[in-house]
Amino acid sequence: MKKALQITVNGELKQIFAEPYYSLLDTLRDEIHLTGAKKGCDEGDCGACTVLLDGKPVTSCMVLAHSAHDSDVTTIEGLADSGELHLVQQAFVEHGAPQCGFCIPGLIMSATGLLNENASPTEEEVRLSISGNLCRCTGYSRVVKAILAAAHMMRNGKE
Repeated sequence: MKKALQITVNGELKQIFAEPYYSLLDTLRDEIHLTGAKKGCDEGDCGACTVLLDGKPVTSCMVLAHSAHDSDVTTIEGLADSGELHLVQQAFVEHGAPQCGFCIPGLIMSATGLLNENASPTEEEVRLSISGNLCRCTGYSRVVKAILAAAHMMRNGKE
């Protein structure tokens, strides 16, 4: 039986009904119709479903939707502002990080979570922050360069 759920998604309050066993990922995709977070493994191992929950990166397939009641969720769709790419998205494009695109939203959300907490990460810290995001296409070097470039732009006020 569906129960009421109140959640702020990308700055917009959503009041929906969801089954108690729905994951946050399924709720975002099926009830709110935001499909940027991808269902990869559905076991929390691949990171394709990463979103920010109260500012922290989480694998949304492993979070029950109702445990996010009254929380703030940011998805890849919520990063751009008035049609302008977020700094991390922009850096990914400029450094050729996206390949097939399946894992990229999760990588961008993990990177955004890191940079929200640490504006000057080392390469090792960047690699650790995306270690839960699996990608078959990139080899990660361009992803790491993009995240470090985004950090540099953030520190220099180019956001």
